[in-house]
Amino acid sequence: MKINLHIERLILDGLPVAHGPSVAQLRAGLEAELSRLLAAGELAQLRGGGGAVPRLPSPSMKFSPAAKPARLGEQIAQAVHGAMKK
Repeated sequence: MKINLHIERLILDGLPVAHGPSVAQLRAGLEAELSRLLAAGELAQLRGGGGAVPRLPSPSMKFSPAAKPARLGEQIAQAVHGAMKK
């Protein structure tokens, strides 16, 4: 099964990541973890099996200021995936 996911905008208020390489590392961690979660076979539980979702609220998250950007991306992916299953 092929999955196409487009996230037009992701708002991350208060995220302890500076600009530059940190943002690229966060993005890579998010993409890798979300791909892994979607490939894990939980697709039947996801919203409606397709279509556009204009807004996907996610629970509040707490981040460690010492966390690496890639790990922050993984945590964000897990939150997005969890919100998709609701």
